[in-house]
Amino acid sequence: MNPLRIGTLLLAGALLIAACSGPGGSAPPSNAAEAAALALAQQTRFAGIGLRDDNLIGQAAWYEVSDTSAGWDVLIRIGWGDCPAGCIYEHRWTYAVGRDGNVALRSEAGDPVLGGTGITGTLSAGPTCPVETVPPNPACADRPVVGAVVVVNDLAGREVARVTSDADGHFSLELAPGAYQLVPQPVEGLMGTPQPVEVRVEAEGPPTDVALGYDTGIR
Repeated sequence: MNPLRIGTLLLAGALLIAACSGPGGSAPPSNAAEAAALALAQQTRFAGIGLRDDNLIGQAAWYEVSDTSAGWDVLIRIGWGDCPAGCIYEHRWTYAVGRDGNVALRSEAGDPVLGGTGITGTLSAGPTCPVETVPPNPACADRPVVGAVVVVNDLAGREVARVTSDADGHFSLELAPGAYQLVPQPVEGLMGTPQPVEVRVEAEGPPTDVALGYDTGIR
């Protein structure tokens, strides 16, 4: 198995452990992946950040872990502004994670960052009538798709998050700046599933908005 895939699976397991056990939702870490999970849980803006990959061009956000005598140091970096060319701006946080599970911000430096950003979107299905008219009949408008799952991958194909549409077919997810691929999942009763869509999340500005359309099969 690809080592990066193994690292992603270890981090996902560590996040689950951190969320479900120990005082305050934390468990003493036993390895670097679990230490990283505790550090990434310190701020919602760190959602979706993956292990540093020097072969991944334009990786705006990443983390790396180093051993210390007391545990681990976790460096988290978020960059933005022309990241395919190396990012114009960046901000870095270093968290000290003790072997007892305590997490402390050791240092922070870089360009000012705004609040968390990410993606918002709408899932709809159409057509809803066998014949479309001009002008369109409001009763035949596309309908929202409820409970559809959208998987969010980084550009290396690693899953970083998933989100489910609400009663209005809307979804939103906070993500670190960077490039992602949205992969809508099949929905029972709908024939056509939207193709994956690449999006870029910027640190400055509003969340990236997308519209994804399912095919009902009505003709």
